[in-house]
Amino acid sequence: MTSRTEAGKTPERVAKMATTDHALARGKTDLIGLFGPQNNMSALIRTPRGAIRRVEIGETLSIGRIVAIDDKGLILSKNGHNRRLTLPAG
Repeated sequence: MTSRTEAGKTPERVAKMATTDHALARGKTDLIGLFGPQNNMSALIRTPRGAIRRVEIGETLSIGRIVAIDDKGLILSKNGHNRRLTLPAG
């Protein structure tokens, strides 16, 4: 079956539902994805320089050490303080 839309062109209403303007800030680490089984999740982050990395518990980033990953985001620890990175709101 063929589609009536041009190949490679996303209908405007679909693009509006699938994207959020300025969801990621430049120059900071952002969580962009979570995947894997509940007991061994990984995350995708975008670094301040724009690189995309897959990370796991125990890895150290400039903003802290990853101490947990769950379906709500990842938890970082640095200098005795914990903080959570979550997916961009949509």
